[in-house]
Amino acid sequence: MKLFVSAGEPSGDLHGANLIRAIRAQNPGAEITALGGPLMRAAGADILYPLTDLAVMLFKRALQNLPKFFAVANRAEHHVRTTRPDAVVLIDYPGFHLEFAKRIRSYGVPTYFFVPPQIWAWKQWRVRAVRKHFTGVLSAMPFEHEWFAARHVPSHYVGHPYFDELAHQQLDAVFVAAQRAQAGTRVALLPGSRNGEIAANAGMMLAAARKVHAARPDARFLVAAFSPAHADAVRAQVPAGLPVEVHVGRTPEIIELAEACIAVSGSVGLEMMYRAKPAAIVYRLTRASSFLLRRLVKVKYMSLVNLMAGSPLYPEFPTTRDDSDAIAAQVLQWLNDPASRAALVGKLESLRARVAVPGACARAAEFLLAAHAPALRVAA
Repeated sequence: MKLFVSAGEPSGDLHGANLIRAIRAQNPGAEITALGGPLMRAAGADILYPLTDLAVMLFKRALQNLPKFFAVANRAEHHVRTTRPDAVVLIDYPGFHLEFAKRIRSYGVPTYFFVPPQIWAWKQWRVRAVRKHFTGVLSAMPFEHEWFAARHVPSHYVGHPYFDELAHQQLDAVFVAAQRAQAGTRVALLPGSRNGEIAANAGMMLAAARKVHAARPDARFLVAAFSPAHADAVRAQVPAGLPVEVHVGRTPEIIELAEACIAVSGSVGLEMMYRAKPAAIVYRLTRASSFLLRRLVKVKYMSLVNLMAGSPLYPEFPTTRDDSDAIAAQVLQWLNDPASRAALVGKLESLRARVAVPGACARAAEFLLAAHAPALRVAA
């Protein structure tokens, strides 16, 4: 089998690498060429261009990189046109991949979105481009599968590849044991992985922590920072006398240790659900961004966990003001009412059993091989 895979962000590089390994496990002779990053290269892909190097967030930087994006797209299009792979798999990254799928449509190569972009949340009009230029999507979540199918986009539900990572995650046993040896009730603060998220949310999280501690002096707080710079930014805001520890690279351990969490909305919600941890989901917005989101976002909840559950298992606090009183009250309810906490943990465990099933990459590989290289497929 010949396959072309493209990922433009570090998370896509991770999912792409796992997909490549899964394909190779079922078909060792598969030839895989890619736009991606170091993880996909390590998994055995022949990298046409390190597209993840161009991952940008700021509009100005995106404009500056436009000539590179066009050059990369031209190179990848030439590869698809001249080699005619059995299938093309594009991972999220809609700005680049929707245009690329349009470019290669006339070549007749089956093209799939794996972990499709969250157009069900906003920019829903993009579904027309997916329906026109893609053979189908390999959906990550049950409601996502239903959403695409209802809009006449062929969808094959494989599950979220993030759960593949979680199933193989190894906690630092020494760190966990050292924390458990200390007295106190542990509360996790997860302020996000982007500079803007830290700036917007860390102060409100720490204010909530201060109020929790005032009511529960036994509570102590573990902050999961994405980088040393983020850790320094949080430490600079810690109120005097508040028992806060800030750690870099300890997100899984901190979630596992916590009795309750306060977290920025994002994929970390899947990890908290996987570990069945109660969590308050926060996201501080400017008035302008709140105005726009109310008009653009088309889903009932901002948390993926709540969207999968179809109900607000995780209380959400998208706010333009300081909601630390309400956030602290929610955390204190879990800490002070074991029955309330146990009820939520039970619902999270039930949802986990239904949706957090590892093997998404293996199922995606099996589908691709069965659909486009049945004669070459070998048993896993």
